[in-house]
Amino acid sequence: MLYSQTIGTGPDLILLHGWGFNSELFNELINQYKNQYRITKIDLPGHGRSDNVNGGINEWCDAIIKILPENPMLLGWSLGGLLAIKIATKITISQLILVASTPNFVKTNDWPYGIDENNFRQFSDALELNLSKGLKRFVSLQTQDKTQLKTLNQSIDKFPASTQALNQGLDILLATDLINEFKQLNIPTKVILGDHDTLVPRHISNWYDKAKIKTQVLNTGHLPFLHKDFTL
Repeated sequence: MLYSQTIGTGPDLILLHGWGFNSELFNELINQYKNQYRITKIDLPGHGRSDNVNGGINEWCDAIIKILPENPMLLGWSLGGLLAIKIATKITISQLILVASTPNFVKTNDWPYGIDENNFRQFSDALELNLSKGLKRFVSLQTQDKTQLKTLNQSIDKFPASTQALNQGLDILLATDLINEFKQLNIPTKVILGDHDTLVPRHISNWYDKAKIKTQVLNTGHLPFLHKDFTL
């Protein structure tokens, strides 16, 4: 089973986190918006308090779909955004919010908005050697707020991801291309990016703009939802 917790009142908003982390990452955001939305945070398969789910992106998304309310808003950060796009191709949702995310994370000759696969593998290899230390260092580069850092570091230690889930998530990030599926979606979509993000380059905003998708770029890195100017 996947772990989920629902808080607040209003339209249903689902939060999907990124690779290696867990849904505790969103607690500050939930506190800010729980009077406007009925918010459900979910630990991805094998992350946090959720059981492993065999398979790839389809199996992960199907497991998530089983616990979703009808016609929700989906907010996906990083890997969670990739999953949110895939889920939007499978069920009806009311809105898609992508935070520091993209339909394709890997750079190719036809897609200049990703990162080099070898660089990504080096980054992930370094994390896997000591996941807790690697995630904490990554987070420390994203925010200087000591209270935020303390809370995030505690959640990293308390709810680690399984080795199986880390490998599956990495495979999903490296092998998934949802560009065409994303173009065919006909739902309200909003994108929030970080100006200094090293994983989802800022210039992907040009591609989103051409697709007539509302895009906001904040003066931050890969965790825009921690920034003081972040709004839903």
